[in-house]
Amino acid sequence: MKRRGLVVAAVAASAAAAGVAGALWRRQAQAASEMQALLWSKSFEKPGGGELPLAGFRGKPVLLNFWATWCGPCVTELPLLDRFHRDQQARGWQVIGLAVDNDAPVQAFLAQHPVSFPVGLAGFEGVSLSRRLGNAGGGLPFSVVFDAAGAVQYRKVGAIAPEDLLLWAARTAQ
Repeated sequence: MKRRGLVVAAVAASAAAAGVAGALWRRQAQAASEMQALLWSKSFEKPGGGELPLAGFRGKPVLLNFWATWCGPCVTELPLLDRFHRDQQARGWQVIGLAVDNDAPVQAFLAQHPVSFPVGLAGFEGVSLSRRLGNAGGGLPFSVVFDAAGAVQYRKVGAIAPEDLLLWAARTAQ
């Protein structure tokens, strides 16, 4: 009889654990869906004026990069991101830079080091947004790759390597 009681308790504990895991999974999926909806509804000021609404990029594979003018690895990877954007744009890809910085330094930087992809000013909000997208420590640079459906495919904290871009381009559906 004791053995039967242990089996019943084990089955009950397993069922409870499965229920909790299922609820957490659903909650996580709902939070991710809400975060993506929030992201695509955002608009950022462009350096020097104008707006950069993210909604216009839905339906395309997107590499969203958080960077700052004072971040050495960010500055180093920008030419690589610019080359990726120019090379992959015909395949539907879009690179978007969100500067965790102020307008004046970003304008000055881009005047000396122009890029062909759009840049928005995220300011301090960029740190919070990057954390909600999976950058727990808030480090820079931080990149998120979205497929054409707007779902997160890849995340990377730290500088991007050419191998990352090759992998992402090959595996992310248009």
